[in-house]
Amino acid sequence: MVAIAAGLMCGSGTLRAEIFHAQGELSGEVTDSTALLQSRLTATAGLNPSGDIKGRSGVACFEWGTSADVTVAQRTEWTQAKSKNDFIIRARLTGLKPGTTYFYRLLFGEDRDTVVTGPIRSFRTLPGANANSDVQFCMGSCMNYNSFIHGKANRAAGPLTATDEDKRLGYPSFVAMAALKPDFFIGTGDIVYYDDRVNPATTLRQMRRCWHEQFRFPRLIDFFARTPGYWSKDDHDFRYDDADLVGDRLPLPGTGIDVFREQLPLLPTGDEKTPTYRTHRVSRHLQLWFTEGRDHRSPKLMEDGPGKSLWGAEQRKWLLRTLKASDATWKILISPTPMVGPDSARKKDNHTNLGGYRHEANEFFAWLKTNDIHGFLTFCGDRHWQFHSIHPSGVEEFGCGALNDENAIPGIAPGKKGSTDPDGLIKQPFKYLEPTGGFLHVVSRENGSLRVEFRDDLGTVLHTVEK
Repeated sequence: MVAIAAGLMCGSGTLRAEIFHAQGELSGEVTDSTALLQSRLTATAGLNPSGDIKGRSGVACFEWGTSADVTVAQRTEWTQAKSKNDFIIRARLTGLKPGTTYFYRLLFGEDRDTVVTGPIRSFRTLPGANANSDVQFCMGSCMNYNSFIHGKANRAAGPLTATDEDKRLGYPSFVAMAALKPDFFIGTGDIVYYDDRVNPATTLRQMRRCWHEQFRFPRLIDFFARTPGYWSKDDHDFRYDDADLVGDRLPLPGTGIDVFREQLPLLPTGDEKTPTYRTHRVSRHLQLWFTEGRDHRSPKLMEDGPGKSLWGAEQRKWLLRTLKASDATWKILISPTPMVGPDSARKKDNHTNLGGYRHEANEFFAWLKTNDIHGFLTFCGDRHWQFHSIHPSGVEEFGCGALNDENAIPGIAPGKKGSTDPDGLIKQPFKYLEPTGGFLHVVSRENGSLRVEFRDDLGTVLHTVEK
């Protein structure tokens, strides 16, 4: 990791402290003409003895352009890394060309007289609505740091496979995904776990630590150095398991919302009002919708019915309006939680759950049919197993499972006692045979076809669906 060289003298005659960017850089929310770039200035190149990476004040900007060595480049405005933003630097690029690879690097220092440059990173803009282009992406969820480092998570049944090298470098899934050279990555929630039993996080400092320790892995830094991301949050990176907006248990709802916006390049720094639900037109054939499942939901203990919503009234109206307006061949809803399942009957947290938010899901599925919405699919995270299910209405769902073996579980099949589908009304063409970490690899082709691959954390294809 690049750092400011020691040996610069302050007025007192003492050495200035080094400055690092120990979590690398992230690009996010890339469209056909815009992108967000992010880094964080740090006092160390890795974890300190307390298991955190302390931030460091300084200044930084991004240099960017279409030249691979950034010899002809533009610069974003210089920004001060401040403690109130966890020393995170973020900049928005505009006026970009569709389907174009851009290169960028961080310029940073204690002040503008001590600036050095970081490694060159890259991202590719989306082709856009008029482009017949091949596009591929990977999607993952449930990155449980402490189960990866220390052992299995609660009720997990996957094998303990993390080696000492893995624990130093990071999740093997990111090596397998990098080999596929995806155009982007989708993280569907539970990117960190505040409520882990080994090292719970309830304060702002502890919550930020979870992000620092997760994104300092070399494999993640290398992957995101050339792969932009789109992020959604779920319960564990919001507050705690199955959390809603009710109650005074820490972390409070507002803190969970604010920290997620702070730590990931979703919106420009300081934007506290724009909703995190959004849609991106990727190409002529592909459009993605990212729903927000925590910020607007009704209390989970409410009786299910017309007055209970996981999305909230405004988000639901937005979703129906934008789906109806789309002419994309494939309309993919990225949901942090499942809508088809099946899931465990004991839960009340999602759209599949009995006593949860099933009424809203069934109304939505009926609306899709009434309005003749073709090419609709839902992709979900949250459930720690991989599956492909088909609702009686015809809606198909693809679950990506957990990214690491230690957080995987066998899952629940249709027709099983204790499931949300005891009568077996849901068809399930695929559920993996053994618990394993992994991800989805999706290819939208220029001819309008769609390929969905279920892969394990070493990249082995477990099942393929051609649409």
